[in-house]
Formats: sequence, structure tokens, C-alpha cells
Amino acid sequence: MNVRLKRARELAGYAVQLTRDEGLPTMLKRGAGFVKRRCFGKRARYLPAKKVLEAQKAEMAGKTAADCGLPTISILTPLYNTPEKYLREFLDSFVNQTAPNGQLCLADASDAEHADVKRIVEEYQTKYQRIVYKKIENKGIAANTNAAAELAAGEYLALADHDDILAPHALYTMGKAILQLRQRGEPDGFLYSDEALFTKSIQRPMVAHFKPDYAPDYLLCCNYICHLAVFRKALWDAIGGERPECDGSQDHDLFLRLAEKTGGAAHVPQVLYYWRVHAGSTSGGADAKPYVAAAAKKALADHLARTGRTGTVEDGLFPSTYRVKWDIVGEPKVSILIPNKDHTEDLEKCLHSIWTKTSWENFEVIVIENNSTDPATFTYYKEARQRYDGLQVVNYPQKGFNFSGINNFGRQYASGDYLLLLNNDVEVRNADWLTELLRQCAHPSGAAICGAELLYPDETLQHAGVVTGLGGYAGHSHKYRKAGGSGYMFRAATVQDFSAVTGACLLVKTSVWDEVGGLDEAFAVAFNDVDFCLRVRDAGYRIAWTPYARLTHYESKSRGGDEKDPVKARRFAAEQQRLYTVHGKANILHDPYYNPNLTMDREDFSESNDLRGLKEGRITVQWRG
Repeated sequence: MNVRLKRARELAGYAVQLTRDEGLPTMLKRGAGFVKRRCFGKRARYLPAKKVLEAQKAEMAGKTAADCGLPTISILTPLYNTPEKYLREFLDSFVNQTAPNGQLCLADASDAEHADVKRIVEEYQTKYQRIVYKKIENKGIAANTNAAAELAAGEYLALADHDDILAPHALYTMGKAILQLRQRGEPDGFLYSDEALFTKSIQRPMVAHFKPDYAPDYLLCCNYICHLAVFRKALWDAIGGERPECDGSQDHDLFLRLAEKTGGAAHVPQVLYYWRVHAGSTSGGADAKPYVAAAAKKALADHLARTGRTGTVEDGLFPSTYRVKWDIVGEPKVSILIPNKDHTEDLEKCLHSIWTKTSWENFEVIVIENNSTDPATFTYYKEARQRYDGLQVVNYPQKGFNFSGINNFGRQYASGDYLLLLNNDVEVRNADWLTELLRQCAHPSGAAICGAELLYPDETLQHAGVVTGLGGYAGHSHKYRKAGGSGYMFRAATVQDFSAVTGACLLVKTSVWDEVGGLDEAFAVAFNDVDFCLRVRDAGYRIAWTPYARLTHYESKSRGGDEKDPVKARRFAAEQQRLYTVHGKANILHDPYYNPNLTMDREDFSESNDLRGLKEGRITVQWRG
């Protein structure tokens, strides 16, 4: 198909969907950004500006690894029958780095028919002393990488494939990031960057992988860290390098073992590595190397055994993804809190689905009656208590609607180990929904909060986690995407770490609820769930989201916003401001589980129109444990 015609059709489809979902003015604004990114913004869009790279070279002019002030990073690269074009491009990307703090360690397992690999490397060695090489017997990717590590003299190690390309500022940026961590007194043993995929030239990348800060639940579902990962050689030595028994997923296994030692990792939101997509490459899809899945599941199962946790490792919803079905400790009781004012048809649908579909048996349901005016509502309550064994209905004593106050009141009647905040306009879809929520929390080192996948009746996503900062305050991940998709980097189809989840279906340990004082009643309507989750996160707990607990949320996609009513608009604005006041605007706008190179004005994880941080070579690093 003609390229221009293809782009036109893409734009038309995007425009129609956006207009349908969010109106013509929004479509025009975002459509302009789409055209800019899609048609005019491709060339070198993830590389720093030329003047930035020149400034880095000028800073390092005349210096060596010994006196440049940056820690030395030894790059480990096994070679195997590498095509000459790929090999030269890879070697050039190393020797043309803007800083001299690198060493390239090459272990060559090529067969006799590919003797040119050695000849080409030796050609480069005559000019560049920082390249070390040895010929080895081919014993597999892990053993070959370990052989490369035997050549390493650097304080840090990194992994690179023989057919990929290092960004020109990769070693400079990682060296500076390590120094930043040291200056802040933070762990500096394990770092990773963003990456991009390309076919012919890094000047024309296909797509970037803009990653979150360290996300342990996500790492159990897929190797999102990938490249460029940098870690202390002392850690590598302590854990024994890569394990041949995990060949095919040896890096995923390595990262899990490193994280066990460090307790986390530091993320540098710069594209420092370019994966070449070609036939047979892992970057082209998991189907290229079918043995990867078996190796990954072994790596994950071994990780669970080493960390003293129990569960079953299974395939995920998409190739290259996995799930841990955690063993639930004990038989925890869940108290389901459902605020309600009239709307008995919605409530009946909700209650009926709970009692008829839920496989987890140890639960209680507490309906919190909030100023209903229809006499039929109270007749319904009486009948419902007869039909649903153990159902409680308690009367909220205050006037008006205050979501926080209503649920805080309901908690007084709850006897469960866990509380589940649940809207009255949701309907259970799968029998193990409550079990899957508990799986993420009711095991050693589990999350304190877990949210569910909520779908609109038209089978589009209403909630797949909450990202703070979207629209200036908070937004729902992948909202309006069709159900069943993988989302951005599998983030709509794997268990995820988030800063918040919606209070429409939120499971929380009762002890944690009590520890942080429940919901803040100053957030009467908006942001009470976001504020609560942020306070729980700041207390040192994790918030998870799972795609394996699914409910339908009958909230209307086209319901009017609070801005249409002057009184509600003032209240909403006050609650927005309170969110900034309590948590700080900078903290709201920087969600550690959302990359700053992604858009902040919508919920689809698309690339930002503003990539100044990349163009300026801005070096920021965030350690998270």
C-alpha cells in the first residue's frame, strides 16, 4: 500500500474514534499532534540534538576511562555468525560513544564458515584498545555471555546483542546517572534505560519502549527491563553470572536475581539502546524463539523459591507474558462495602452477581444506605436481606453525598481481614474475581491494595489502573480501549504496579486502611481513591492491578462532568487543589509507574508530542525499591 495512503487511513480512523469518544475540539487538537508525530517527527526523534552530543564529546575530549570521572562500564556481547553489516554497525556504535568510560568484551562462538567475524573485530582492535576479544566454543547464550564477563575490567557491566546498536550517549548517560545516585546516597547497583526498535537505521526508529520506574509485579509478568541494563560487576560475581539452564530468558532470570540483591532498580528515561528487528530476533516477537517461554517460567519459579513465596507460574494472556497464581495464605474474610441511594435495579444486579458468581466463599456484604427517598428502596432492602444470606444494610447518619464518609462509616461494621470498596453499578463477570484480587495481596510481600479490570457495557476499558498527572490530576490507564487487547507493552494484559486504582472496585487490607486512617472526608466526591492510594503508597506499601478480576461498570461513558454544574464545579476544583496541597503538585505530575516521555493529556499511553527531555539529553534517574 502507498505509504501516504496508509498514513491517511490511519489518521482518518484515529480522528473518527477520537471525535466519537471526546468531541471535535479534542480531536482537532490531538489530531494535529498525531500528524506531527506520525508524518513529520520520525527522524532521530529519540536521539539528543547534535549540539548536545557535541557538548558531551567536548567535555570528554582528551580523556580516558581512567580520568574521565565516570565509572567504567564493560559491555558483554557474545558473537555468533554475526553478519558483517550488523557487526560493523554495532562496533561503530561503541567506538563513537561520546564518553570513553566503556570497555567492549566480545566472546566469539562463530563457526569456521564465519571467520570474518574475528577478522573484523581484529581490524577494530588495531585502532581501539577498549575492545577485548576471545574465541570460544559455543555453549549457549548464557555461557557465552559469562565468557565475555571474564574479560571485563569495569566496575559495572552491561549486556548488548551483537546485531543491535548503542545510542551514542549511552555510556555517558549511564555514568552520569550512577554519579547522581551516589550524590543522593541512593543504591547504584542496578540501572536500566528506555529502548527503541529499528529495522535499518536508528535515525528512523519504529517505536520506543518507554518504561516505568522499577515495577516488581510487572517484572514477574514480562522482562520489561531488557536494554540497556547496567549493574555492578561485584553483584554479577556474587550471583554467579547468567544461568545456562535459563537460556532463552537468561536476562530476565538475571534481572530477577539482581533485584533480589538490590531490592529494586534505578530507571533512566532516555533511549540508550536500539533493538534491530529482523527475522529470528527476539525483538520481532516471541514466536521467533519458542523456547523462551519455558525458560522464563523456570526463571520465575526459581525466583519464587529463592524468595520463599509460593505460587504457580503460568502463561499469560499474550505470548512473552506470564502470570504468577499466588497461593493465598489462610482463608481471609472480605467485607464488601457498597454505598447506595435508591437505584435498586443497579444494586440488585450487583448483589445477584456477587452471590451467584463468586467462588470465594468467605465474604460479607454491607450496603451503606445513603439518604434514599424512594419508599420502594427500603422494601427492597428487606426483601434482599431475606434472599442474600448475611447481607447487612446500615444507615449512614449524615446528609448529602460524601463517598469517603460513607465508606468510613461502613468500615465500622466490617469484620473482614480485607475491605472491598465496590460501586453499586458494577456486575461481576468471572467467578474467581475476588480470588484474583486476593492473590495479589494475601501472600508474603503482597500488595496492600489491588484493583480490577472494569469494562463498559460496550466492551471497552473503563479502568485498568490509575495514572496520576494525566490531565493535570489523574486518569485511567488505557481508557476506552477495546477489551482483550495487550495495551502498551502488555500493560493492559498483565498484573501491574500503579500509584492508584479506582474506588469503584478496590481491595485493601483492613489493617492498612486503619493505619492510614481510611478515606479523607475532605475529598467528598473526587480523588478520594487517588489520595487514599497515594497515602498507602507513601507509607511503603504497593498498589497492584490485575486483568484477571473483571467486572462490568455501568457508569455512562457520556455522563456529564461536574464542570456543568457551578456548585459541583467549585467543589471539584477545590478537591483538585487539595490533591496538590496534600501530595505536592510535582509528585502528582510525576507518576513513577508512567514514563515522562508518554503523553500527559490523554489515557492511551501514546508518545508525547514534547520529547524535549530526550532532545536535551536530560539525565534524570529514579531509584525505586
